[in-house]
Amino acid sequence: MVNKNRMNRVAAAMAAATLMSVAVPAASAEAAAVTPRIDLRVLVVDDGGSSVEAITAELRDTGVPYTRVDLGSGSRPVINAAYLSDTVDGRPRAKFQGVVLPNENPFGAGSAEMTALAAYETTYGIRQVDAYTWSHPGVGLEYTDNGGYSGTLDGTQAAVTAAGKTGPFGYLGGQVTFEDNSPLVPESYGFMGKPRTGYTSYLDAPVGSGRASLVGEYAHDGRSELVVTFGYNQYQQQFRLLARGIVEWLTQGVHLGQERNYFAVHVDDVFAPDARWSKELNCTPGDYACAGGEGQESTIRMTAADAQYAAQWQTSKNFKLDMLFNAGAGEEWKTEHGGVDAMTAQLVADRAKYRWMNHTYTHPFLGCVQDTTTSPWTCKKNAQGVIQYMSRAEISAQIRDNNNWAAAKGITTDRTELVTGEHSGLKTAPQQPVDNPNLAGALADNGVKWAGSDNSREPAQRAVGAALTVPRHPMNVYYNTGTNAEMADEYNWIYTSRADGGSGACEDNPATSTCLPAPLDVTTGYTNHIVPQEARTALRHVLANDPRPHYVHQSNLAEDRTLYPVLDQVLDAYRTLYAPSAPIVNQTMKDTGVEMTRRAAWDKAVANNQVTAYRIGKDVTVKAPSGVVAPITAPNGTKKQLLLGTADFGTAYAGTRSAWTGPELLQSAVTLKLL
Repeated sequence: MVNKNRMNRVAAAMAAATLMSVAVPAASAEAAAVTPRIDLRVLVVDDGGSSVEAITAELRDTGVPYTRVDLGSGSRPVINAAYLSDTVDGRPRAKFQGVVLPNENPFGAGSAEMTALAAYETTYGIRQVDAYTWSHPGVGLEYTDNGGYSGTLDGTQAAVTAAGKTGPFGYLGGQVTFEDNSPLVPESYGFMGKPRTGYTSYLDAPVGSGRASLVGEYAHDGRSELVVTFGYNQYQQQFRLLARGIVEWLTQGVHLGQERNYFAVHVDDVFAPDARWSKELNCTPGDYACAGGEGQESTIRMTAADAQYAAQWQTSKNFKLDMLFNAGAGEEWKTEHGGVDAMTAQLVADRAKYRWMNHTYTHPFLGCVQDTTTSPWTCKKNAQGVIQYMSRAEISAQIRDNNNWAAAKGITTDRTELVTGEHSGLKTAPQQPVDNPNLAGALADNGVKWAGSDNSREPAQRAVGAALTVPRHPMNVYYNTGTNAEMADEYNWIYTSRADGGSGACEDNPATSTCLPAPLDVTTGYTNHIVPQEARTALRHVLANDPRPHYVHQSNLAEDRTLYPVLDQVLDAYRTLYAPSAPIVNQTMKDTGVEMTRRAAWDKAVANNQVTAYRIGKDVTVKAPSGVVAPITAPNGTKKQLLLGTADFGTAYAGTRSAWTGPELLQSAVTLKLL
């Protein structure tokens, strides 16, 4: 370790000497006389590492335009003064508002490109992110042998400093714990160093009797660098927590794109019973593919007590569930059980406490007519060999009758929203590779504009006639289980090898699933293994600016109420990690559909270079193609220019203000006035 640090010192000294010898030119007389234009675009210099890739993903997924320069490409542009700046309409222009580098100098000692970047940053006040570097004086930190640390960081309890809370990471609750998902696999490596003069620590962790920095700002020679001294990828929680602040710091709080933390939970099959998994048969009796299941069918359905608990839980967690209902299936159940249905009565009495969505009247399969004499099933064909589909009239009736039942019960629904049973009617590969040709017409007949789809099969939004899909994340809390033991048993069947008594599906498909090293204990396996794993997955979606809702089933609110431990972990963890300024956004499926539509249009406009956006002093101008609204983030106090006067811009979130916005009446561009 001593030898390694000595070598690091020599390398750092050489790099520091090189940078100190760079003559940074002063701003030209023209730049001094005229306020420069700063284009709202980020320059990313990419070395192929996971840290730069993670920041690039954050820019891409939040709608921030960027230009990527591949360091490994022989045909890449040379980063020089002409590449970085020019003059537009007699005004000096900085082509990039921020620079992301793999480290403080990826070009090598004495590089003309680093010289050009340093001069550019100094002249125009542009900030630089060093995506991953080590602790040394060249980035404002002591070597790790002077009160620091280098090594694995799994499980490290880092914290946002006072400067971080008043600076770029004020939206966080304070703690940033590094993931430690497996004791067998090192997941994070990095350096922690003590700050030197010019360095302000934003994230630190305990080292011995003191603390040392992991993220901070190094101000020197008229430049500012955000120094990150640990490696990461775009999926790790520690990066996801810091990603927003990295971009806010880089862009000085003014940029295209916006970010929210979304979480909505759809409970499918409300009022209907769900079939139960058989631990003896390792399948679900009632399913055509469950050999030997005839006569052993069993169902799971919420009770009135479960309905009361759902309402109480919502209140205690300040979180509203979406109830996707099948009224006709509920009426059938009621008829078969003496005409009494206390659960439905309870949910209807509490109807104002939930959001409601149409899931069709009796939950039939709305696609082709299924031939279940084979496994897997196939689409039936007529004598002419043409596939038979459920008719437009039958599909329309399923949508209409469910809406009418809800209206009669005083349940408010948005009739533009629909999720069909099993997402049926939409294409189902490989048996039904196209949508039911009658589906689009039935949606139009009932005014449906947003149709839920399965994100695991179709992650992209697409058109179904005049409607658009809204992909939903399936949660790994099975529809056909009502108890923790049933969940663990079915999980074991899916994820253990044949030698351990499982199906072996994980062995047959190693690219898509991993076998458990041993079966879970059916008594504790759900709470100890499945719940934390599923909560991590859901929280990862929440922290990734992903608006797609999650879906489960009413069976998960019954019996052992298996869903709540997962949701409790997600919500409790989130509210510990984030400050009240960044609440979870629990929005309707329609709003998610609109969000995804806007993102697609925006991404296309940016990719086609149809967006012009820049800042001149305190004025921000954004021009996009007609009909395309722009996502913009700006500091508190920002005003939007109206035809006459100004108005507060956007909505508050995470310490900034942001919105999708377009030009006002008789305007050709969005104009913002910074405070």
